[in-house]
Amino acid sequence: MYIAPTGPLCYITNSIMPSKIFYQSSLPRAGSTLLQNILAQNPAFYVTPTSGLLELIFGARLNYTNSAEFKAQDPAAMKRAFLAFSRAGMEAYFTALTDRPYVVDKSRGWGVHFDLLQTIFGEEPKIICLVRDLRQILSSLEKKFRQNPDKYRPVENHSNLTGTTTFKRTLLALQSAPVGLALDRLIEVHQRGWAKKILFLRFEDLTLQPAATLTRVYQYLGVPEFAHDFNKVAQVTHEDDAVFGISGLHDIRPKVEPLAYDYIEVLGRDAVRHVQQHYGWYLQMFGYAPASV
Repeated sequence: MYIAPTGPLCYITNSIMPSKIFYQSSLPRAGSTLLQNILAQNPAFYVTPTSGLLELIFGARLNYTNSAEFKAQDPAAMKRAFLAFSRAGMEAYFTALTDRPYVVDKSRGWGVHFDLLQTIFGEEPKIICLVRDLRQILSSLEKKFRQNPDKYRPVENHSNLTGTTTFKRTLLALQSAPVGLALDRLIEVHQRGWAKKILFLRFEDLTLQPAATLTRVYQYLGVPEFAHDFNKVAQVTHEDDAVFGISGLHDIRPKVEPLAYDYIEVLGRDAVRHVQQHYGWYLQMFGYAPASV
């Protein structure tokens, strides 16, 4: 394992850099953690759990935009300097973590910041986006909500009657983060024309035809293929899901296989009708047929 040097000269002595940074910007409950851990079987890849790297760039951008010290200097020079700072900072971030040639950084925000990445690196980024039947995304969230009735769940508030029924929780999920925000970003990605440059994969295809799906990934990234074991996927990415308020959000099953469709049973017919009526564009866009309810 590569260990980054320490001490005041570490930034000089450490010259190993990832040859390429790729990005995963998937919908929630759509298999993003599973894909990361499948790719981790390939020794050429370093993969992240949900990453905070984008937040570091956001923080730098905010100060570069608003600080008087930057405003007082030549704008063109400061723009060049900020972009160089961001590029070198992202590369150094992974240099400290790995010596593997390829990195896949996972954050739901990368897709809608396609233009920011393109501006920083001077080339179009390679971004993977996993999608899933929206009704099953909502079903999966609802099942997670029901898993630990002994724990306080912020989404459910009986005092102000919010989140007190499955239908209300479904509506809330569609109108807030992470699902509602992901849908807004998806709309923006298509509006800006970036969708044709992003690799969209269906969770259902990943679990039904994992080998063919991974072939698409490697072809898109331009990286030599690797023989993956889809019957024994070890989890190498770990996250403390307590910070997200729901345990087990990022646990994976070791075997890649299709999951049952249970959204009518879990969500109820009224919620499913609502999704199909108001989010039919999503179902149509990714080839999900409406259910007869």
